[in-house]
Amino acid sequence: MKRYLDYLWPLIGLVAVVWSVELLWDKLKAEAGTDGAVQALLEQGTLWQNVKIIAAGIGQKIALISPDAFLHAALATLVAYAALAWYDRIALIHLGKEKGISWPYISLCSFVTYALSHNIGASVFSGGMVRFRAYTAKGLTTADVAVLVALCSFTFAFGTILLLGLVLIGEPQILRPLGRLSHWFTLGDTTARLIGFGLLAFVGLYTIGSWLKFKPLKIGKFELIYPRLPVVARQYLAAPLELMGAAGIIYFALPDQGNPGFFIVLGAFLLSFSAGLLSQVPGGVGVMEAVFLAVMPGVPAPAVFAALLIWRLFYLILPLVISLPIVLAFERSQLRKNTRIAPPP
Repeated sequence: MKRYLDYLWPLIGLVAVVWSVELLWDKLKAEAGTDGAVQALLEQGTLWQNVKIIAAGIGQKIALISPDAFLHAALATLVAYAALAWYDRIALIHLGKEKGISWPYISLCSFVTYALSHNIGASVFSGGMVRFRAYTAKGLTTADVAVLVALCSFTFAFGTILLLGLVLIGEPQILRPLGRLSHWFTLGDTTARLIGFGLLAFVGLYTIGSWLKFKPLKIGKFELIYPRLPVVARQYLAAPLELMGAAGIIYFALPDQGNPGFFIVLGAFLLSFSAGLLSQVPGGVGVMEAVFLAVMPGVPAPAVFAALLIWRLFYLILPLVISLPIVLAFERSQLRKNTRIAPPP
């Protein structure tokens, strides 16, 4: 059975690559085809014509961004992905499996994981598949990888809860414009602040549980250990750093005219990106535009669209393009390794 799995996994990796290429093409078409006339041309054009139309449409939006903004957005992207790699490192420290797994290996695994999961959606499945392949090759068990994936997901949620709590306490009015999108956001400033304090209370209770060293939860032979203070302390740093880096891409790409400041941009990002993840819409297409336009009415709509395009290029599309050859190279190396060690017939 193991012999069959050794050949099945590279096949699954190839299918994921093909699917990702198709998804990448659809994303580029969607970004360029927001204009009705451009969309009509895309429906009638040949492949090569569509490539040129897409390049021209995206180029027009990018032209709105200054070179300095590009540089700062690129640096913010590096910060975000470095923090995402830290998520994996934190989980390995929690498992006591960090020895023998280098930072470059963790960073590469994390980069490919999030490049695929952010674009494909269903992050637990798509990201879990990459981590399973990468970390079982380093000796981790299936149960170890399951805990690692769960803790990385919780670290992201922890950072979102922490920062969103701070935003709602400091800028409770951020929810007012969103009432036009959903009645769930029709809340007064006092209620918004209370929600913010409630979110921070959850963060505090989680930290207290670590300080009190809650006993492990045993389910049969499986043991779930509560994260200890050194792990929680790292989560306090890594999770906000990643989210602020990702939001920073949008902040730097926005023009000075009507820019409400980083705190509001961060809040809009947390609300829209979380809603996109919950709806499993890859990249939060449509959701992010609606939230940012509502929260920042002083910023011209074309500038908002351009900033979100830069975010998708840096945070989603370019990482996906870079990750595909990495997946192919890894699966090829694993296939060669399995072929070499296969016993003769």
